This record gives sequence, structure tokens and C-alpha cells, in this order.
Amino acid sequence: MAVRTEIDIEITPAGEVKLKVRGMPGADCLELTRTIEEELGLVVEREKTSEYYQAAVEAQESVKIGED
Repeated sequence: MAVRTEIDIEITPAGEVKLKVRGMPGADCLELTRTIEEELGLVVEREKTSEYYQAAVEAQESVKIGED
């Protein structure tokens, strides 16, 4: 079952842009938002959630060929 990853983008009345990533444990979220951050400009603050400190989940597939 695939895990759903979401990026919430909030623009405050003051014009600040806030990004929040959900469903992606580990530091991969930083790579996911890198392009958006580069287009927006200077990152003023970064707050890491508890998901950031979780181990990233790796997909693993097993194939067995032959008789039991």
C-alpha cells in the first residue's frame, strides 16, 4: 500500500509562504520542497516535525523463482 505524501502551502496575509510536508518520514522532505524553496527565495525559518526524525521507509520487493 502506497503512502500518500502531501505538501500544504499557506500564504499568510503578510505574504509569507509556509510549506508543510506530510506522509514522508526522514529528510527526504527537504529534497521534495527544494525546488519550491529556490523559486520562492530566502528560507527564513525551518521547523522540523516528528516525521523528520523518523527513519525513511524504503520500498522493498522480493521475487522467488523456482520450486519451494
